[in-house]
Amino acid sequence: MSISLLLTLFLTLTLSSLLSTTSESESDLVSDLLTLQSQSKSGVIHLNDQTLTRFLTKTSPPRSYSLLIFFDAIQLHDKSELHLKELRSEFELVASAFITNNVEGSPARSKLFFCYIEFKESQSSFSLFSVNSLPHIRLVVGNVRSLKDSEAMDQGDFSRMAESMLEFVETKTRLSVGVIQRPAAVSKKQMGFLVVALLVSAPFFVKRLLDGDTLLTDSKLWLVFAVFVYFFSVSGAMHNIIRKMPMFLADRNDPSRITFFYQGSGMQLGAEGFAVGFLYTIVGLLLAFVTHILVRVKSTKAQRGFLMFALLVSFWAVKKVVYLDNWKTGYGIHAYWPTSWK
Repeated sequence: MSISLLLTLFLTLTLSSLLSTTSESESDLVSDLLTLQSQSKSGVIHLNDQTLTRFLTKTSPPRSYSLLIFFDAIQLHDKSELHLKELRSEFELVASAFITNNVEGSPARSKLFFCYIEFKESQSSFSLFSVNSLPHIRLVVGNVRSLKDSEAMDQGDFSRMAESMLEFVETKTRLSVGVIQRPAAVSKKQMGFLVVALLVSAPFFVKRLLDGDTLLTDSKLWLVFAVFVYFFSVSGAMHNIIRKMPMFLADRNDPSRITFFYQGSGMQLGAEGFAVGFLYTIVGLLLAFVTHILVRVKSTKAQRGFLMFALLVSFWAVKKVVYLDNWKTGYGIHAYWPTSWK
């Protein structure tokens, strides 16, 4: 056998040995990630500087798996404007939905892992990703070489909580997350207690209702409820509750500042809705006063004076709402003037 043939055979065996070692190494990493995932109650893997180095830094791309990492800081949980605890909870819901939808043994189960890193114990990892503000979520796909080049979730999308995280994952990884199952607002025990309480109090309530001695027959209370329902409707409060919109956000350019009005039609903060709802409620109350109470005033001067005041305040309030809409959407609303007036 010639020397060249021996060298070729040696190189072939060496290369195949290296490839098998790399394959086994990656297979071991995936197996360890699945084990850590199963040990976590929420399905979110707790990473630190050492485990991050093992699963990402020391492994050469392309990797067969991707990591979606939530960057957390326990010392900032008390800052309500950051909503870190809520976002962490929403992140766990997305992880749970992915694990439930992709059962054990399915190909997608070993393609994506949900993880979190805590700042105090993993400051080096924060530096590797160049993370200097929270909240922050980063997706490290299999072909990423530098962690700084990994895909970061847009800060503006955090307002939509789990739904925006789901869209981010499905768009970037082409994997199906599944339906997000939120825990029930009232537990079975609490529901049972409420049912028992209602059954016990029902006879007393019916008796007072027949006697006309209840809050339901109080006209002032109905008036307050009517104003509340009107404000609830025009302020977009239901939208804020369903989407879990924050009242305000920290300014991206200056974290010490707070943003109450977000420019862009894709998102509405709670403070914006309350401001617009307050303006609309003023107009509604003035209109109700003019049509139901002012008409009973005998003084013509008083009627005219208050009517002029109501018109001016209503004009100012509507003008502010139109200005805010123009600023947010970029579309201008202009009054129509006949051609002959121009």
